[in-house]
Amino acid sequence: MIRSLTQFIERLQTSPIDWILFGASLLLVAAGLVTMNSFSGENYFFERQLLWSLAGIALFWALSFVDFRFLRRTWVIVTLFIVTSAILLLVFTLGEIVKGAQSRFDFGFFSFQPSDPAKLVVLLLLAKYFSRRHVEIAHVRHILVSGAYTLIIFVLVLLQPDFGSALIIFMLWIGIILISGVSKKHLAAIGVIALLAFGGLWTGVFEDYQKQRILTFIHPLTDLQGAGYNAYQSTVAVGSGGLFGKGVGFGTQSRLEFLPEYETDFIFAAFAEEWGFVGVLILSLLFAVVIWRILENAAKGASNFEMLYGAGLAILFMSSFIVHVGINVGLLPVTGTTLPFMSYGGSHLITEFVGLGILMGMLRYKRAVHRDEIRYEIQGVV
Repeated sequence: MIRSLTQFIERLQTSPIDWILFGASLLLVAAGLVTMNSFSGENYFFERQLLWSLAGIALFWALSFVDFRFLRRTWVIVTLFIVTSAILLLVFTLGEIVKGAQSRFDFGFFSFQPSDPAKLVVLLLLAKYFSRRHVEIAHVRHILVSGAYTLIIFVLVLLQPDFGSALIIFMLWIGIILISGVSKKHLAAIGVIALLAFGGLWTGVFEDYQKQRILTFIHPLTDLQGAGYNAYQSTVAVGSGGLFGKGVGFGTQSRLEFLPEYETDFIFAAFAEEWGFVGVLILSLLFAVVIWRILENAAKGASNFEMLYGAGLAILFMSSFIVHVGINVGLLPVTGTTLPFMSYGGSHLITEFVGLGILMGMLRYKRAVHRDEIRYEIQGVV
């Protein structure tokens, strides 16, 4: 029996699929499904999310068999970037307006939010850009050029307005340039310039009502009857969960609809109310496992591109988790973000499984790459 167990573990270790990563992701999906399940009456969100989950898993497995070395080609990344930018522009003319935001296409049976795959495209673009410039990485122009690329997608997403996705794109850019080895002094100088520019706008340009809007956005709990209502109900839901929670299906804030959008923007709060501190701890450990396994797989990348992609994917998931939880516990302004693998929505869920599928596909050639190819990847010029 011990021999059979040892053989099973060895097969898992040599498999191109990271079963620990895949299993942790499935448990997070299951946690989201249980939280949005009504257990009585109609289960619209549950049933639709189950379909998106199956579609995402199917894409994950299909992409794990693909050789993604073609993504190292400049024209492929440039094409993805141009197409993504064009689709984001198209949202402003053909997109559906929901609660003041024009951020998705309505196709009847399903809606498509292009800001979700746009994050993955930004990740691929940044991984490609910095994978070829380690020799001259100290030059400040690499912060500016990569920032300019990212800024195009950032602005197109921000104007929808989708503040949450724009913030995550910004955090993704910051994270990748930090791990790429750029000069911290140059980055700090740019940050100081940005702060000074904002300070000048605050003192000499913004009117009093504009300042008040910004302050209410940053501290929504100061306006409990208006902008702070959702944030307040979310903090109440998290706090009322106690140590072990109220039990699955017995969350009063979510089930009685005091907490709006609990299937999407506030699913962490709904989960915390029903599962309590213990459930939140387990949930956090599952996300930690996902980040850990992504980083482990990134370290096995065949070249700088694969390693940067994996590290960036971990940053993307970690940023989404931090922003979503921060909003739900009242530490960050309410911007409308999804929790990876758990929140309702096909666009983000499929994008997340596609991101993992690409990582699994990269593992298939982690030892097959030739040294000359790695040398060209590091020293070559795009």
